[in-house]
Amino acid sequence: MSKRDRAARAKGAADADATDVEATEAGTDAAESADDLRPSGKRSSTPRGKRGAATVGGGTSDASSGGGVALKERPDAAPEKERRRNPFARLWVFLTQVVAEMRKVIWPSRQEMIQYTIIVLIFVIIMTAFISGIDLGFARLVLWLFG
Repeated sequence: MSKRDRAARAKGAADADATDVEATEAGTDAAESADDLRPSGKRSSTPRGKRGAATVGGGTSDASSGGGVALKERPDAAPEKERRRNPFARLWVFLTQVVAEMRKVIWPSRQEMIQYTIIVLIFVIIMTAFISGIDLGFARLVLWLFG
């Protein structure tokens, strides 16, 4: 139970007596009506393969069947004219999206860039020395074995 639920329950404790009386007259419990308003976050009990059986007609979910998954209808296929846009227009849209994304990037400062460059160069030097050492070792081993 979240803090918001506890606060709502504590706040509604004073009003609970009045709502219990009204709910009893209506034939429902106040706690049940409050829980019905808030989604549980759980998936429906309908298995994935049988979702088609839980829908009625045009792809909408039937509430009485127990399938709580609402299926969105796919729109009709777009006409050929809309799909085949000018390649230069598509390229322009792509480039504007690239520029928009690049503006969101947090670029490193000059000091950070210098540090990262030094770290990469040191790593490359160490790996080059390591691989060269292994190569020389295998070369000497092969010469020793095969003469």
